[in-house]
Amino acid sequence: CPQCVLATVQETVGIVDDSIIKASHGLSGGGGLMAQGACGALTGGLMALSAKYGRDRDKLDKGRCINNFKKTRELVERFRAEFGGVTCAELQQQFTGRTYDMWKAEEYKAFDEARGKQCAHATGTVTKWVIEML
Repeated sequence: CPQCVLATVQETVGIVDDSIIKASHGLSGGGGLMAQGACGALTGGLMALSAKYGRDRDKLDKGRCINNFKKTRELVERFRAEFGGVTCAELQQQFTGRTYDMWKAEEYKAFDEARGKQCAHATGTVTKWVIEML
């Protein structure tokens, strides 16, 4: 999910490079396919916003760069309002009525079947919002 958001942002706006897309891979499925962290689509969106509005390396000690936090907070709040949560587990529950252990092949398959196009919809929605915000 984060890779799809970032790849589309790259193709549309061009502010992320392939190394950022690659680095986002481990954030899929709430981080390491554990479902406990933020939805991968949301984290991809946060990364895209930060690629434009985030703090540069030479300014790490120069304050919070509040404009980036305003943008990323707006995305998180909008996501929560639209999808009823921000973690992968919360979305699994919203989309399918239960959560899954994505490390078990049969559970992952069941989740893939049960979610239908809902994860793709969330990913597309986040991508649209982020491109509008950039």
